[in-house]
Amino acid sequence: MFSLDTIIRENIKGLQPYSSARDEYVSDGSTMVFLDANENPYNNGVNRYPDPQQRSLKTVLAEQKGISLENILLGNGSDEVLDLLFRAFCEPNTDAIISLPPTYGMYKVLCNINAIENKEVLLTKEFQPDVEAILKLATKNTKILFICSPNNPTGNTISKNKISKLLTNFKGLVVIDEAYIDFSEDESWVSELVNYPNLIITQTLSKAYGMAGIRLGICLASREIITVLNKIKPPYNVNELTQKKALERVVDKTSVTTEVQNILKERDSLINALQDIFYVKEIYPTNANFVLVKVDDATKRYNQLLKKGIVVRNRTTQALCENTLRFTIGTIQENNALIIALKELV
Repeated sequence: MFSLDTIIRENIKGLQPYSSARDEYVSDGSTMVFLDANENPYNNGVNRYPDPQQRSLKTVLAEQKGISLENILLGNGSDEVLDLLFRAFCEPNTDAIISLPPTYGMYKVLCNINAIENKEVLLTKEFQPDVEAILKLATKNTKILFICSPNNPTGNTISKNKISKLLTNFKGLVVIDEAYIDFSEDESWVSELVNYPNLIITQTLSKAYGMAGIRLGICLASREIITVLNKIKPPYNVNELTQKKALERVVDKTSVTTEVQNILKERDSLINALQDIFYVKEIYPTNANFVLVKVDDATKRYNQLLKKGIVVRNRTTQALCENTLRFTIGTIQENNALIIALKELV
C-alpha cells in the first residue's frame, strides 16, 4: 500500500508555509480599499499582487478536466512543478528517482540541482518501459518514477498496461508527464487519479495551447499531494499577466482544437513526404507534435539544414537515438520549406 507520509521529507512535514496578504484575505469581488500588502496604490493593471492560488484559472481547468480545484497546482512552467516535487519528496544526497531514457532531459538536470541520484532504465527498442527492471532497481529511497507519455523525443505513447503495473507495484510516486497529450488519440490519466494515490500528472500550456512564452505548468494529483506542494511553492509563482493570458486561452477551446487538428494534418503530410527522402532510414510512430526520424548522418543533415535557415533538433547523442533528427510540426509554409530543403540535400 502506498503511504504519502513515508515519501515526504521530514523537514517538509512540519513546515509552516508563508502566508501572504492575498492568502489572508480573498476578495469576493466587492469594492474594497486594499491597504494590506504594501503595494503601490496607483492602478496600472499590475500594481496589485496576483492571486497566489490562481482561483479563476483553476476553476476553468477543474471544470474542463472533471476534477476539483484541490487537485490542481499551477507553476511557472512545468519545470517549476517538477522542481517542487524534488524539493518536497526527495532528500538531498540520500534519495533517488528513476527516469527512462531517451526522455525529457530536465529530469536529469533537476537531479543534479537537488543532489538526487538519477537511476536510469533504458526504454526497450520499442520505446516502452522495462517494468521488471524498473521494479527491481527501486529501493525504499527511490521516491519518484518519471514517465513521459507521449514521450519526448520519441513521440510514442507509453503502454497503458505497463503504466498500470508500475502504479500498482512501485512504492513511490509515479509522475506521468503529459506535455503532448493533446496531440494523442489516447486519453489522459487524469480520470485515474481517484484510483491511484501515488499518481501525479503534469501538463502544460506550452504545446497545444501555444503559450510557451507565458510559462504555465499544471500539476494534477490527490488533494494530499497538492497540499504538500502548496506548502513550498513561492507565494506568487504565477504572475498576473500569465494568469490573464492563460484564462483567455483555455476558455477558447475552439481555437485550440482547430490548431491541434491543423498540426495533426500537417504531421501526416510531413510523414508522407519523409518516406520519399533517400537518406531517411526510419520514421518513428508519433502521438506528439513532432516526428523523430533516423537518417544516414544526423549531424551532417542537421548542419546542412542550418545553412538553409532551418533549425531542427539533433538527438543523436540520446540513448537509442543514434543518427536521429526531431522535426517539430510547423505551419504549412514552414513544413513546405522543410520538405523542399530536405529534398535538396545531397
